[in-house]
Amino acid sequence: MTAAEPDAGLLAPGWAGSPVADSTSDIAFLQALLDAEAALTRAQASLGLAPEAAATAVAEAARADRFDPRSLAERARAGGNPVIPLVADLTKAVGPEFGPHVHRGATSQDIMDTAMMLVAVRALGPVLDDLGRTERALAHLAAEHRDTAMPGRTLTQHAVPTTFGLKTAGWRSLVLDARDRVTPVRDALPVQLGGAAGTLAAFTAYGAADPTALPGAFARAAGLGAPTLPWHTLRTPIADLAGCLAVTAGALGKIAVDVLTLARTEIAEVAEGSGGGSSAMPHKANPVRATLIAAAARRAPQLAATLYGSMAAEDERPAGAWHAEWEPLRDLLRLVGGAARDAAELTENLRVHADVMRRHLDLTHGLIVSERLSAELAPVLGRARARQLLTDLARRTYSESRTLGELLAEQPELKDVDLDELTDPAHYTGSAQALTDRALERR
Repeated sequence: MTAAEPDAGLLAPGWAGSPVADSTSDIAFLQALLDAEAALTRAQASLGLAPEAAATAVAEAARADRFDPRSLAERARAGGNPVIPLVADLTKAVGPEFGPHVHRGATSQDIMDTAMMLVAVRALGPVLDDLGRTERALAHLAAEHRDTAMPGRTLTQHAVPTTFGLKTAGWRSLVLDARDRVTPVRDALPVQLGGAAGTLAAFTAYGAADPTALPGAFARAAGLGAPTLPWHTLRTPIADLAGCLAVTAGALGKIAVDVLTLARTEIAEVAEGSGGGSSAMPHKANPVRATLIAAAARRAPQLAATLYGSMAAEDERPAGAWHAEWEPLRDLLRLVGGAARDAAELTENLRVHADVMRRHLDLTHGLIVSERLSAELAPVLGRARARQLLTDLARRTYSESRTLGELLAEQPELKDVDLDELTDPAHYTGSAQALTDRALERR
């Protein structure tokens, strides 16, 4: 029996095995730290502050498979972060000639923050791909079910009719909202470089004529954005990540909780394409994809709150606030990455039971269109009489097990009214179709 990876996701089926699982693993984070170190040396070489051979040597040594994550984690306790032991190991791996150019002028937070940005950029690519899949699946569902009438529900009860097309168009709108927040955040994530206290002073000591040019060179070498200022304690990039990830989790969570409701045995208006089984009940086909997305949506706000709370970071490097960000940010990336994967699978394979939706429109014996009848019958009967008649007949629909249309048809004063049209729930969906069409114009 072999030991499992420490972050294999045994208790996290929502993200285990997803593309984001790979891009946020301990090995992936270690490689990001090494990539940051290599980029820093390349940046200094590009400005004449280090030999090109030093940049090549660091890049060749900066391979995660050459280092022991467990050893680094254990030794990180001494200094409170893994960069300190990693710099020692990387310097040794580079060798005595060019080892002194490793990490020159930087501080641990420069490398840790830059690595976090690299991990985030690499993780958000698959997230955006899966949001794209989800958006396309929902666009297809919205167009296909543009005219599929179903009960609208408010406070858990039937309200007035709507369409499944409008519901899925709304889901798609949320996915696009998430995409439109994630994309600019990902594209703007910056390197961090400031040295010990954000002044770039050490780079002057190492011979830089203009240290302020170094963050831009570092950004180009790392493939990230160039910050206006060092952001040791100016944590907007982390807060932006927290916000867009929490919004994405919530957007996908809305889809999930709607599916969970509509997939209940008593409702059964939709079903997952391939539900999960039960260890005890062979008949069950659980909505597992929606369940895992809903779980992610419930955890994400608290993780984001930790990242927002860390914005109150004292001095030029806080004791604790910076350290508190690492795990919640990775957890958020994993949760959202897993939820996006599950949302794509859920929406691409969702089964829609339009016939059940139509039957459910009749569950209230026609009362689901009482709002329409109140408005349409007022000019015929007078407002007070229309209201009183509908109130009386509403009671009789249940006590006599008859439809509202049947009872209205017995009223002599309504003999010239087209009650079939007025009482058909499918004919009272308002502007649902037009709103669906408008929503689908968004790209």
